[in-house]
Amino acid sequence: MQKQMSNFLRIPLFFALFTLLGLSFGFITFKILSFSRTVEVPPLSNLTMLEANEALSRAGLYLKIEGEDFDPVIQAGRIIRQDIPSGNKVKEKRAIKVVVSKGPRISSIPLLVREQLNDAESLLMQTGLSIGKIISVHSDSVAKGEIIAQKPEPHERLTDKIAVLVSLGPHELIYFCPDFLNKRLENAKETAEKMGLVLEAKGAGSIIIAQKPKPGTIVKSTDKIYLELREETIND
Repeated sequence: MQKQMSNFLRIPLFFALFTLLGLSFGFITFKILSFSRTVEVPPLSNLTMLEANEALSRAGLYLKIEGEDFDPVIQAGRIIRQDIPSGNKVKEKRAIKVVVSKGPRISSIPLLVREQLNDAESLLMQTGLSIGKIISVHSDSVAKGEIIAQKPEPHERLTDKIAVLVSLGPHELIYFCPDFLNKRLENAKETAEKMGLVLEAKGAGSIIIAQKPKPGTIVKSTDKIYLELREETIND
């Protein structure tokens, strides 16, 4: 009976000892962590990413880019501000958040009218702007791919996004190919000009003896019609 009682008391004792060891280990760990080395945050303003990373590494800290913003003074790619001011003490191995400059915000909008769309996009990229909306329309006077109009215009208030009206070129009208056979080339040219067709003739003479595509074939404005000529005779 006495032996059973001894075993019964031994279990709580072991449990209490285990709990005490756990608390002691936790306390020692907390003390070690709480007394880890503190370091001074270096100044990062106007430094490049490489320079800032090197400065933080020497101090036992890490660089973290939080975002970008325009700045009238600091060049693009350099640091504008940091979340913890220089001179403050922090625990080592901490990340210091920074905001990077996008350079100065431009004060005017470039003229894009009559520029090719790709060229206009490159031009805007250099100034920190971009095209936000593209509207395509047909135009008989502006070449395909060129910008007809823009909003806002250069003299208007600046915005981050620009809308442009881009030419699709002339409307493509559909016709049945005329019958040019046995007609004079000068008469065929008059007809083709009215329809927006392009003629390409070969052979000596002025009378059409063959054409491609054939009469009645569906063609579009700006399509090319190939003609073969012969010399004009008395009977013509």
